[in-house]
Amino acid sequence: MDAVLLDARVARFAPAACPRLVVKIGSSLLVTADGDVRCDWLAGVLDDIAARRAAGQSVVIVSSGAVALGAKRLGLPKGGRASLEDAQAAAACGQIMLSGCYADLLGSRGIQAAQILLTLGDLEDRRRFLNVAATLDRLLALGVVPVLNENDSVATAEIRFGDNDRLAARAGQAAGAAGVILLSDIDGLYTADPGSDPAATLIDTVTRLDAATEAMAAPTSGSGLGSGGMVAKLQAAKIALGAGIHLAIVDGRVLRPLARFDATARGTVFIAGEGARAKKAWLAGRLTVAGRVFVDAGAAAALVQGRSLLAAGAVRIEGQFARGDAVEIIGPDGAVARGLAGYDAGDAARIIGTRNEAQAQLLGYAPRAALVHRDHLVLL
Repeated sequence: MDAVLLDARVARFAPAACPRLVVKIGSSLLVTADGDVRCDWLAGVLDDIAARRAAGQSVVIVSSGAVALGAKRLGLPKGGRASLEDAQAAAACGQIMLSGCYADLLGSRGIQAAQILLTLGDLEDRRRFLNVAATLDRLLALGVVPVLNENDSVATAEIRFGDNDRLAARAGQAAGAAGVILLSDIDGLYTADPGSDPAATLIDTVTRLDAATEAMAAPTSGSGLGSGGMVAKLQAAKIALGAGIHLAIVDGRVLRPLARFDATARGTVFIAGEGARAKKAWLAGRLTVAGRVFVDAGAAAALVQGRSLLAAGAVRIEGQFARGDAVEIIGPDGAVARGLAGYDAGDAARIIGTRNEAQAQLLGYAPRAALVHRDHLVLL
């Protein structure tokens, strides 16, 4: 693969510019409507990945498909998604088949596979996130291709990503990847739903993910097998861009989709600027918060200028959070920032609207420097 010959957008994902890459494979691509693995198609994808590894790129695969595979074997209705219990049972049955398939196909190409199953909490909790990052780093250093999936056999609504697009973006952060490619059942982001609007056109490059761009997302995927859709892909792009990771949505319905992307440059590429520092990128990419702090216009403006959140600018506390938990900071015009709370919710509620000199008497101990310190805060 010669990056000089590649389209400039595509070259961002080539080995020379992207030493570590995450490739996400969805259920609608991997599993037929009858519940069987598209082995020939998957073999082509893994041929592409083998070629990239030979060129010096480390690759992490995020793969759906366990629920769809297990549902057929267990004879479950609605693809195994009629109930949470059915989905968990289908995932438990299908995951062993899925991992075996990857192990066999990668092994036949001289590549060692590894499996990592994750729940939302594994990447939302800072210590567990760092553990995942360390494991991925070691596996990649050993030349292994990790295959990640959501641990649907134990996940509930409260601890689920709900789609592997966002998981792929978070995995990109944990792996220290420079690029994420989402193989999809559509060839990118369109100005409107191409299934219903013949005038819809493909957007090849996005440099700013704003409200107008998000409004273009169709609410669902068409296959009925996956759990994501274009909305989830744009959420994944937002997470990736916040960490300085480029993301591409590429048509996965063809054979050798990664090679085709290299050759044609067809797809939507979200180009990242300089990413936040690792801890702040992790904060920005979180999908859950423990509570919210509502602030006045002056405090919101101060945050934008790079200052800490002081109690004097807070007007209301929502939720039950402990010191160190992630909280969202809401200004008069909406969400402004996300950060780690300097106080638990009870003490924060006692001191909102007060200046430092009055806080010791209210708290019974010397106040901290800020409600949320700027070193533990990221703008949204």
